[in-house]
Amino acid sequence: MKYTRLTKEQLEELHQEFINFLATQSITAEEWETIKKERPHVAEEELDVFSDLIWEGVLSKVQFVENISAQHMHLFHMEEKEMKLISVKVMNPEVDLKTKEGFAWFKKNWQSDFVEYLTASKAYGEDKNLDKFNLIKQGAVITKGELYEWFDQMIG
Repeated sequence: MKYTRLTKEQLEELHQEFINFLATQSITAEEWETIKKERPHVAEEELDVFSDLIWEGVLSKVQFVENISAQHMHLFHMEEKEMKLISVKVMNPEVDLKTKEGFAWFKKNWQSDFVEYLTASKAYGEDKNLDKFNLIKQGAVITKGELYEWFDQMIG
């Protein structure tokens, strides 16, 4: 398995897609029930393959991810050949960017001496989607990129 298995909730949301996936392998609903009962390891493998297919589809479309902690923001733009990073560090220990109050403080003070910025870019490894997945595994979330683009205009 290349990524991670989808959660039970995610699989339930993708029920119709999973039925279509089984159909592409000529597995009927009855056959699926039999596989689950009599060959659970095969059922597990099918779930893993399906999960990887879903992850591949999602990751291939990801353009922006963000990882925000109390004092840091790591904003990534996933371009064709490389990923670009805007890193924001708040040097006020009383500010927590994950709270409304902390982010409000940041919006007022983003140009102050209490905020540092760093930009960088990095080529992908052998597998661009795996690089994206690893950022998500480390706590990043997929976004539309509004925060990244705002910073890119302000500090770029």
